[in-house]
Amino acid sequence: MWFALLCSGMGVLGAQQPPVQHDRAFWQALARQHYAVPNSESASALAGELSALLASPDSELRDHLAYSILAHWIARPNVLSPDEVLVLADEWRNNLKSGIGDVGTDSVLKRSFSALCLASVAQREANSPFLGASRYRQLVAGAVAYLRAERDLRGYDAKLGWIHATAHTADLLQALAGSPMLSSDEQATILSAIAARLASAPQVYTQGEQDRIAQAVLAVIRRPDFNAGSFTTWLDQMANADQKIWADPLTPESLARYQNHTYMLQALSVHLALEPESTKIAEFKKRVLEVLRTR
Repeated sequence: MWFALLCSGMGVLGAQQPPVQHDRAFWQALARQHYAVPNSESASALAGELSALLASPDSELRDHLAYSILAHWIARPNVLSPDEVLVLADEWRNNLKSGIGDVGTDSVLKRSFSALCLASVAQREANSPFLGASRYRQLVAGAVAYLRAERDLRGYDAKLGWIHATAHTADLLQALAGSPMLSSDEQATILSAIAARLASAPQVYTQGEQDRIAQAVLAVIRRPDFNAGSFTTWLDQMANADQKIWADPLTPESLARYQNHTYMLQALSVHLALEPESTKIAEFKKRVLEVLRTR
């Protein structure tokens, strides 16, 4: 009798186990087939499985397969419906807080690649709105909070591959800035968070982060509703803080802040030079170059 009950219990437990996940070869084949969803599979169910792989320390599974497949599917409205993307977006927004404050652990992978996937969501939103005002505001607030709070600023790791939390969050902010829903207060909040991130980084970024940040800044300041005067104030605050570096005892941290500001402004000046000419863009270029000439 006890044996029968035990077997019965094992049967129940077995029924509760999640289905066997698809292996690497399945995802590789899917990618080779131009990311087409197999006829026998559900895109929504596969997306949930791929979402779990964003935390994988295996760079192929995490980056080349999970992220790449999800990015392609999010961009194709006929693959994942708006409601299905909303479920994923809510999960990824919550992931930005998972293990926050950790440095040097694998927990950053889930946060960083969730931010990168959210950039794809924000880009879809900019092209064809579906988030709604409430979720959009939550996503802006979550992205800003994550940019300020992340402490693991590694770029490329020989073992883990790309980590790149700062660059991925900059990509998210850049995409969010493409929405007409971004308010003036949120624009200022994004620029403030970018300044705080550059000022608080304990090392000089070496994997192109300053360029990705510059592109996020450009996405905000090129908006037709952006207050041009606030950009001058933002630049002046950055320049004034950097001038103090030479009056105070020099530290690796203060020098890193100065260099990160310099490299970001250099990248921004190049991106502004590539913009279509306008009175506003010309003024922005002038202001950025004025700051660079003092460095």
